[in-house]
Amino acid sequence: MLNKYYHTVSSLSGKRTGLIALAMAAILLPACTNDFAGREIGESEGNVTTEQVADNTNALLGQTVSVRSEPVRKVSASTFTISDNDFIDGETILVVNASGKPAAIPENTELQITGKVANFVVSDVETEYGLDLDPNLYREYESKPAIIAQSIAPAVKPGTLTTNPSAYYNQVIAVPAEVEKIVGNNAFTLDEDRLIGGQDLLVLYPQGQTPVRDGEKIVVTGVLRQFVVADIEQEYDFNWDTGFQRQLEAEYTNKPVLIAESVYPSAIPDIVK
Repeated sequence: MLNKYYHTVSSLSGKRTGLIALAMAAILLPACTNDFAGREIGESEGNVTTEQVADNTNALLGQTVSVRSEPVRKVSASTFTISDNDFIDGETILVVNASGKPAAIPENTELQITGKVANFVVSDVETEYGLDLDPNLYREYESKPAIIAQSIAPAVKPGTLTTNPSAYYNQVIAVPAEVEKIVGNNAFTLDEDRLIGGQDLLVLYPQGQTPVRDGEKIVVTGVLRQFVVADIEQEYDFNWDTGFQRQLEAEYTNKPVLIAESVYPSAIPDIVK
């Protein structure tokens, strides 16, 4: 089965190259740590499409980006491919898992992949990241676009998490959604995407004041936990006032909560359908 991929509106116009270049300038900034306190969303890794990586590889070399796509083919235990579009002749991008942790690559499941853009050279990757790759498997990928991934996480909608949280507890996941409501300085909810029985997902942001706005389309990566206020407050050093703590307890006790590690602007304009 051919996997579904995503395209920006700019790729459909005759001015595709210029628009993509402008988009790159707007969203791609040097990579930094996940300390988001005191700055705006999007000042970390740039969230882009696989098409932009394929079409603008040289401009993005060495940049840390985040893309969302289904895997096309598993090449080895630590590598797989994604594609820039849903056509058979689309540019293939190799993803190398350099996170140091095994990553499950389920079929027909979107993944959020964050890492550096490179022109793949098997010997260079082996040396720099301490990987043991069989050169015979990578002949067709030599000197072609690749993402050396530091994070690979399944992308899951908020409604799925709130209706079946036990399947995702204590896992690192990526949640593409629209901001439903700012609850507090370090708390907001994500829209459940009209899933029957689903509820909005609470996100807590340990790094400081949340860098999001109501209605903004974003991707949040983090760990899903069961909300037990005493445990969460102590572990992440939240300093909630009594009234806000009671509000959270009343609305979210024992419900799923996403402890955010990173927040990105969405590169995909139609997250919510």
